[in-house]
Amino acid sequence: MALGNFDSLLLLSFGGPEASEEVMPFLRNVTRGRGVPDERLAVVAEQYELFGGKSPINELNLELLSALKEELVSRGHDLPAYWGNRNWRPFLSDTVEEIRNDGHKSVICLVTSAFSSYSGCRQYHEDLELACSALENAPEIRRVRVFWNHPDFLGTAADLLAQSRNKAGLPKSTLVLHSAHSLPVAMAQESDYEAQLVEAAELVNTAAGMDGPYEVVFQSRSGPPSVPWLVPDISARIIELADQGVSEVIVNPLGFVADHMEVLFDLDTQAAQIAHDSGMTMVRTPTVGSHPRFVSMLVDLLEEAAGLRSDRPSMGNSGPRPDICAVNCCPPPKRRPG
Repeated sequence: MALGNFDSLLLLSFGGPEASEEVMPFLRNVTRGRGVPDERLAVVAEQYELFGGKSPINELNLELLSALKEELVSRGHDLPAYWGNRNWRPFLSDTVEEIRNDGHKSVICLVTSAFSSYSGCRQYHEDLELACSALENAPEIRRVRVFWNHPDFLGTAADLLAQSRNKAGLPKSTLVLHSAHSLPVAMAQESDYEAQLVEAAELVNTAAGMDGPYEVVFQSRSGPPSVPWLVPDISARIIELADQGVSEVIVNPLGFVADHMEVLFDLDTQAAQIAHDSGMTMVRTPTVGSHPRFVSMLVDLLEEAAGLRSDRPSMGNSGPRPDICAVNCCPPPKRRPG
């Protein structure tokens, strides 16, 4: 049942609430240690109530986990698979304890984040280290490499972009806004996050056969207004473009791998309404989710980490990311005293 030296698989994600009564505890957990008052969290909680107080992310992770199991079996790997979250049940610490109790000792880990930043990469490493340090005889857990420039991640995004364009009957010259989660500027400056997004956007646009303009925009910022975050914000940019006479735009959530709450609210609800009010046609492409090509790529990465394949494909000029991040890669943000 092993995959090389690995005897189990861990899918690690962000997590989300399953009911209205879980929303505030979830948000407090996400913002723990940042001094965010409940009245500000309540504003975000209202967004969840638009969707019945439930985030879609857990169901999406279960779909992905099921697809991964099927792909593993199809390749002859009957690997026990587990799922844990950073911020909600099943919590990572509980999952790691379950893995240990089931007798597994060598775990390969997939994280549902494609790009490099503290919150998208290193923080997951820290979570894994913390979960293991709390247990006696904890299993060894190794992550696969960051995959933002893997041909099948970018290729899947490009396929979905082209399909969305064709379905909407839009020309190849249509402006594309490639959207990603905004970060505090101080955090972004400590990683390759922006550079990765800019290169990925160019590669996806080209692979999708687009021949018009494209931009990287940001969404889902939080925190006090006094702290600078990456811009342009997608909503503000849509208004600017409409004022400039742009009538059609494709929004591609390149920085996300699933249609979770930030995609459904920030893009499908908020940005879409702003585009409508501005007289602009906005088409949003799907995320890679459980697309067969993306799932196949993730299993390729598992086999790569297990030493079962020697190719390390990548697109663009940056080359494949290392298996183990450097100690100074994506350091945590320096928080000001509360």
